[in-house]
Amino acid sequence: MEVTAASMSSATEQIFAWVDAGRRAYVCVSDTNGLVNAAADPELLSVYNGSGMTLPDGMPLVWAGKRAGFSDMTRVCGPDLLPETLRQAVDRGHDSFFYGGAPGVAEEMVQRLRADIPGLRVAGTASPPYRPMTPDEVAADIAAINESGAALVWVGLGAPKQEKWMADHIHLFDRAVVIGVGAAFDMHAGRVRRAPLWAQRHGVEWLFRLAQEPRRLWRRYARAVPTFVWGALRQRPRAVASRP
Repeated sequence: MEVTAASMSSATEQIFAWVDAGRRAYVCVSDTNGLVNAAADPELLSVYNGSGMTLPDGMPLVWAGKRAGFSDMTRVCGPDLLPETLRQAVDRGHDSFFYGGAPGVAEEMVQRLRADIPGLRVAGTASPPYRPMTPDEVAADIAAINESGAALVWVGLGAPKQEKWMADHIHLFDRAVVIGVGAAFDMHAGRVRRAPLWAQRHGVEWLFRLAQEPRRLWRRYARAVPTFVWGALRQRPRAVASRP
């Protein structure tokens, strides 16, 4: 799996370069769980490696990148990327569409973000059903996003659903950068607490999330953490050619 050796500033710079060029692209934000899942799922691996960027959400991926020689690489997680990009979008005059979350979550998130980001530019919100959607329903949603004129489309469907959704449908967007940020919707809506900064910086945010939702998350972390550590020890992370 290819992880982009990015920082917050380089990630936002690339996003707006695509916007200014009118280019379609999708951006994944992955943690160690995503990497482990991709190792066992060829379709998901293809999705990550076909993205415009797959950003490192999680300090273990940053540490792996530094081990491969990228000393300037930093963590770029969804809950931080979202507000930082939105602030810059205000200055650049670009609108955003928020797609995902349970009913009401996107609206709650927008309301709270407006308090922190004066002039926040919102083209629209939508909360798709949890059930499988028909191709016509998906096409109608994307048509509505295109008609809104949004340059940035934020997707909060949860991993790996949102990654596969973006890869499957990016060709239907007129001109937009589509970014999957998962739990960022719930966090910025105030429905899920975020780990304190010390936990984020020391790579143990997963322990905080596990304590919040043990029944849902224990299997994920019981598998992902040791698998990633063992894999990183067996195969040294390495630099690969940058994408065009």
